Amino acid sequence: MTDFFSRWITPDQMTLLRVLLIPAIYLLILWDSELTLVVAFLFFTIACFTDYWDGVLARHTGKTTDWGKLLDPIADKILITSLLVLLVSLDRAPAYLTVLIIVREFAISGLRSIAAIKGTVIAASSGGKVKTISQMFAVGFLILNYPTLGLPCHEIGIIILWIATAFSIWSGIKYFMAYYETVPAQSPS
Repeated sequence: MTDFFSRWITPDQMTLLRVLLIPAIYLLILWDSELTLVVAFLFFTIACFTDYWDGVLARHTGKTTDWGKLLDPIADKILITSLLVLLVSLDRAPAYLTVLIIVREFAISGLRSIAAIKGTVIAASSGGKVKTISQMFAVGFLILNYPTLGLPCHEIGIIILWIATAFSIWSGIKYFMAYYETVPAQSPS
């Protein structure tokens, strides 16, 4: 199946698609009808799947690029954090959980920058991947907001957002621990 996709679309194009879907998702959420929220959820689901498929395509075709390595994690952060901010403004998500998630993202980005300056690479961990997936589920349910197919989407989204925040903090701590394990002890001056 990846051969079929790789003929028509590159991994970088899939990553870019994820970013380009955000304004459409925003407008559909702001329209706030049950139909537009379902369509926003579908667009969001497509954006989430591009996060998986761009990596699969890049590895399968050997088309990993510096641009893709830079844009992929940024696209994830833009997708999740921008939608969380919108959901906070619509009173669908608690601001304090969103702030914790955003602070964690800045802290890890800063840590990775410092590590890169020192020649150390902090690879994505399984905790970071679980964090991203749980955030995607939380945002998806919060986009739907209304009871859908008998599910209380808003309530489920809030519960998953709490779980995603816990994973965010936990994986952030793990990243800092991994970094400090790789840095030799500094002697006092």
